[in-house]
Amino acid sequence: MVFEMTKDLHVVLASASPRRKELLQGLGWNFSVVPSNVPEDFPQGADPEEGAIQIARRKAEDIARIYPKSLVIAADTVVVLGEKIFGKPKNQEEAYFMLRTLANKQHDVITAIALSYRNECITDAEKTKVWFRSLMREDIEAYVSLGECFDKAGAYGIQGRGALLIEKIEGCFYNVMGLPLFRLSKMLERLGIPLNVQWGLNR
Repeated sequence: MVFEMTKDLHVVLASASPRRKELLQGLGWNFSVVPSNVPEDFPQGADPEEGAIQIARRKAEDIARIYPKSLVIAADTVVVLGEKIFGKPKNQEEAYFMLRTLANKQHDVITAIALSYRNECITDAEKTKVWFRSLMREDIEAYVSLGECFDKAGAYGIQGRGALLIEKIEGCFYNVMGLPLFRLSKMLERLGIPLNVQWGLNR
């Protein structure tokens, strides 16, 4: 697909995530935030990466119907431990269960990205390995009580106080935040937007 980059390109972030918004703002981009309301139910029988890609694609295509001439950026993040796939916790009990399960173990964070432009959609995904420290019951209860875990896959945020839960990571830090910027950049290049243009991206 030939992508013609112009200063009038309208970029839409199809996510309510403040972390993704912050990361794009850090690049100096001008964009609109229009969250998708499509269900984030994980596709039955899908492996973690493919399931996340399907959800990200649904989000991108949902908003692309409203903004067919815009570049729509959508993403979905899941935390994977063995056969368990964790999205966002629905309540304190679920958040506690997720953190207790992840404690003192290595898990994977997978973020899928979907870019939609002029009726075409491309997708890709990034995986980062994360090692959690050992946690006592009171540690988990204290973190859950902070309230920062409820809009985050796996019930923690690496960019907040959840950073103290993490011993080390292997891979992209921004992926754990919810938007792997290098992967996004390479996808934009697939659409014909080189790095020097990405640095000057504006409406």
